[in-house]
Order: sequence, then C-alpha cells, then structure tokens
Amino acid sequence: MPRNGLFALDAGTLADGYASGEFTPSEVAESVLARIADREPELNALYLHEPEEVRADADASTARWAAGEQLGPFDGVPATVKENIARAGRPKPAGTALPNPPIAAANAPTTDRLLEAGVVILGSTTMPDWGMLSSGVSSRHGITRNGLDPALTSGGSSAGAGTAAAAGYGPLHVGTDIGGSIRLPGTWQGLTALKPSEGLIPLDVPYTGRAAGPLTRTAADAIRLMSIIAKPDARDYLTRAYPPMDWSLEPLAPAGLRVAVQLDAGSGLPVEPETRAFIEAAAKRFAAAGAAVEPLDPFVPAEVLDGLVDFWRSRSYADLEVLSDADRALVLPFIVEWCSAGADFSAAQTVRNRGCADEMARLTRAATAPYDLVLSPVSPVAAFAAEDPMPITDPLRTMGHISFTAPYNMSGQPAVSIGAGIQADGRTVGLQIAGPIGSDDRLLRVAHWFETVRGPEATVDWGSVR
Repeated sequence: MPRNGLFALDAGTLADGYASGEFTPSEVAESVLARIADREPELNALYLHEPEEVRADADASTARWAAGEQLGPFDGVPATVKENIARAGRPKPAGTALPNPPIAAANAPTTDRLLEAGVVILGSTTMPDWGMLSSGVSSRHGITRNGLDPALTSGGSSAGAGTAAAAGYGPLHVGTDIGGSIRLPGTWQGLTALKPSEGLIPLDVPYTGRAAGPLTRTAADAIRLMSIIAKPDARDYLTRAYPPMDWSLEPLAPAGLRVAVQLDAGSGLPVEPETRAFIEAAAKRFAAAGAAVEPLDPFVPAEVLDGLVDFWRSRSYADLEVLSDADRALVLPFIVEWCSAGADFSAAQTVRNRGCADEMARLTRAATAPYDLVLSPVSPVAAFAAEDPMPITDPLRTMGHISFTAPYNMSGQPAVSIGAGIQADGRTVGLQIAGPIGSDDRLLRVAHWFETVRGPEATVDWGSVR
C-alpha cells in the first residue's frame, strides 16, 4: 500500500494493518493530515483541527500497538466529531459567529467512548448556524462544500462530518440529527449515514428527536463505529436499556421480511422523477431477495410537519431574542428571518406546535408498526448549490425536504441513508431504510447487504475522488 493512500482505507483495513505491523497509526495520521491540507482550503469541513495534537495521539497509539497494549481493535483509527459534540476545553459555537462561544467543561459521552477506544480525533467538523440549515452555510465558518463536487451543498447540519467522510479525512465521522441532519449529508454525498434509535448513542444535550450517529463511506464502517459509541451513559436521561446489539459485519438479505415502500410523504416537495426511479429500483431488489414488498401511503399530514417546523422557529427565536443588536447582526440573515417568524406565535400556538412532535411520533409508529423495514427517499431532491442555505430559499418555507426524514426523529426509530443511485449529472441519491426501535444492528446489516447488490452504477468510486 503506497503510504500516501492510507487516508482512504476503511477502519477494518486500518485495524488489520496495525495488528500485522504493515503500517502504524503515525503513518496513517500523516497521510490523513496531508489529505486534509490538500482539500481543506476548498472544502472547509473542519472547525477545530490541531495537527500536532493529532500526531501526538497517533504516536501514542503507535506505541501501544508496539507494546501489545492497544485499547481496542480500532486504536489509532482517525475520526472526527461535529462541533456540537463536546470536547473538554474546546468552544462550541453552534455554527454562529457570535463572540465568546461556550467552552465545554467535559467531553460528551461520544467523545469519551472514542478516546477510550484509542481513536485519534482529527478535529471538530463544521455546522450551520444553530444547526437549523440543511447545508454547510454558516456565519462563522463560511461555506462547507461537498466532498464529491465542491459546487454542491455538503448537506447539513452535519455538514463538515459528511464532507470529511466523502473527502477521505479518515474513515469514521460522527454527526447529529434532529430532522435529517445526518442522513441529508449522507444522500447528497453518497455515504452510509445512520440516525439511530432514540437514546442508543448518549448525548450530553438530549432533547426530543435529537440523535448522534455515524457518517461513513461504507455500511461496514458505520457498524464498526456503532460498536464503539452505542453504549449507555447516565448523563443522557433519554438513554434506554437496550438489549445488547450484534454489530456483525455479515450482510443480511431481507428474505422473509415485510417491507413497505413510501414514495409520497404527503407533505413537502414532490419527489424528483430520477430519485423516485432509484427508490423503485431498490424496492425491486428487496423483492427479488425474498422480501414481501408493498406500498405505504403518506402518514404525516402537511400541517403536522409545518407545526413542528414552527416550533423549531420559536425555539431558535428564544436564542435570538436575548442577543444584543450587535450580536444579532452576526447571525446568518437567513436564520434571523427564518426564526423571527416564531415571535408571532401565541403561547397557546407554540404549545400546539410542540404537540406536533408527539403527533408525528404517534402517526409514524402506527403506520410503520406492521413492517420490518420501510424504504423511501431520504430527500425528495438531489443536492443543490453549495451557496444556498436550503433547497427552498424562502425563509418562510424552507423545510419541504425533510418530510421523509423528520418522522423517524420524532418516533425514535432508526433510519439509515445508503447510496441508491448516481444521476447522469453525478449527483448521488440515497435510499432511506427505517426500522423498529432497537433494530439498528439489523438495519445496518441490511444496508450492508444492499451495498452488495445495488451495482457499480449506484456506488461512488471512492478511489477517483480527488
């Protein structure tokens, strides 16, 4: 293996190479650092990045492997975490240019799990203002661009995480998701991206619908990352006592499973024809493998999605309202206009809007309960221009692209984005596969199976990514 290509290896290959002595974590770190130095000026995926700390951590891992004292099989494997995942002593500006961002007093549970495993954290990845955009546009960071095509959006709000994964900044990346913020970078950058079951990956700031999860180039690496970070932690009051999961790398064909296909969400933007065709083709592959496939009608009315988005407006306006005029001017104007609409809702309407999260959860669980898996688009549209904050650029509309993703945040069910096709213009399209709460291990194994049957025409050639 040429040493300059080590950055592109998956976590399993890196682990095997460390164990055999073929290469060391220090050599891999140098390859990844060179990759970052080459691509980061254009892509802008990292908020915090300290190469000397990366080298020191990699050297420590190299010494552990040499002494036979490695902390686990993935000791020395490079990873990133989103900037809102706390790292002790580091600022958490939440994507905004506001001065004096809060400094994390302690690590988030995810950060602790990575460090306990010996993983080398390359840095913290970028996000848009307050995480409320589906792009990489930020008042603090500027524009984070797509790792496959810098003219296109990275997706968001796990913008830098998706771009770091696609661009080859090592194999393991952790983002967060409240309405699609892991899966949207996934679909628009050809990744495997999991929004896990509620409470499976502990958070330091839990709230309704929020989850942390992996963004990786392959389903196998998503499984490997889950084996590290999907562990309970008392700091998250939403953590559940899930039975132990089997993070097997064996692909699981869907033979005998009852599978629904949803092609119309009942709200938001219409599904683009090419996206629909890719999802229909994927459903045929599931049927050919022995799944019982049937259509699923829309189950979340437009008013429920709109009410949820209006509650998010109010929540963000609560942050905006307390700012001085000078600080308010530093927030992305699109976000200011978007959340200022929340000032007009009465207290009673805000309560009703908050209730839409619960109603969405109820409707989603009821509609999907008969099925082992639900297939759908991740987004009704393919990637848009990197400079645009949303696929809909009207701040008073904006969220017509999350009608397939947000329901599973509210219901707590796991949902994964896996590449389903590549359009003639090179834009990637993801298949969303959702399942019952607590089925994350099975879900990822099915995604792994889908990778084996989807064909090269639906698979990003990672070796050709500049």
